[in-house]
Formats: sequence, C-alpha cells, structure tokens
Amino acid sequence: MVTPEKGDVTSVPVNAAGRAAAEAWDLAKDKANHDECKAFGAPGLIRLPQRMHITWQDDNTLKIETDAGQQTRLLHFGPAPEQPGERSLQGYSAAEWFKQQQQAGFGGGGGGGRGNFAGGNLKIVTTNLKAGYLRKNGVPYSEKTVLTEHFNRHDEPGGDQWIMVTSVIEDPTYLNQPFLLSTSFKKEPDGAKFHPTGCEIDPPRSTLG
Repeated sequence: MVTPEKGDVTSVPVNAAGRAAAEAWDLAKDKANHDECKAFGAPGLIRLPQRMHITWQDDNTLKIETDAGQQTRLLHFGPAPEQPGERSLQGYSAAEWFKQQQQAGFGGGGGGGRGNFAGGNLKIVTTNLKAGYLRKNGVPYSEKTVLTEHFNRHDEPGGDQWIMVTSVIEDPTYLNQPFLLSTSFKKEPDGAKFHPTGCEIDPPRSTLG
C-alpha cells in the first residue's frame, strides 16, 4: 500500500472543512514538526497494514500493541476516571464485553475485565483524542472525534481464528456523517512476523518516479 495523493478523500464522508484540510496537508511540514504519527492515532490506525499483539496488562486493562507505528492502545474495563487526563493519539478507550445474542445465564453485556463472558466480543468507545489523520495523506479528524469499535472473534471450519473489527468514526468538525469501516485480522501461531516500525509515511503517489 502507498500513500494516496494529496487531497484524495475517496470514500471518506468529509465536509467542506475536511476537504480543505486534506488539500492543505503538507508532509514536509509534518516531518519538520515531528508529526508523522498523526496518521497512527486510534481512528486511522486500524486500517494500516499491520500486526497486533494483544495481551492483558492487568485484570482490568487489555493491551493492544501494533507493529505499525509502534503504537499501544489500552482498553479499560470498569468505571472511567473523573478527570480524562491529557489528550493522546490513542485517547481513552472504555471497553465492555457483549453477546450478539443473549444466551442462558448471560445478559447482553458487561464491564468486567479478564475472564468475564468468556467467548464474548468487545465493544470499545474511544474519546479524549488528539487531532490526527484518518489516512496517511492528511485526511483529518478532530479532537472531538468519537471512535466506536466492535471486535468480533470467529473460527473458520479449517481451524483459523479471526477477529473482525467494525469501526464507526464520528467527527462533527470534519465529517458530514459517521464513517464506517470493517477490518479483519487472522491469528498467527507466534510473533515471528511481528516487526515494529516507526511512524513511516512515504511520499504520495503523485511524487513517486
């Protein structure tokens, strides 16, 4: 995958302000200001070519590390803090387990951490974000963005295990409607192919010879 041309907002429901910001994007300026990681914030990160390493940091915090951009997301179960803290590229992610269909002995969702509703799926709502990019070519999202994700795990007949991530990005500043995305990840037997790299952005296609 290569960086789209400057101003290319294809399939992203940007409004006039979003289109203007995308057309004003300047990769050289981002590099000079050490802002290349703006394309690796939570709303844009999930769509980048990458591998994820998912572990429990503690009983109430699920940790997702990505090799793209060397980012770390923390998914918090239980009550959110009263003070949101400093904005960041990954924001604050509140997580809860849910069942797509109620089953005997289970309700429709829950906020407990490790071990609660084994085999269920995850709903994650991320707020308190720093402004960033939905794509590497500067298509913007603002700090008012709310990212809602559903992580659904499923098994294939051949034994492969997959996670499908459905994302809904809402931004009153740069989008004229919610932006829906779907991304799938296949579980690998080990971490041999997990190779962390920094926030690297190639020049747009129009500048490549």
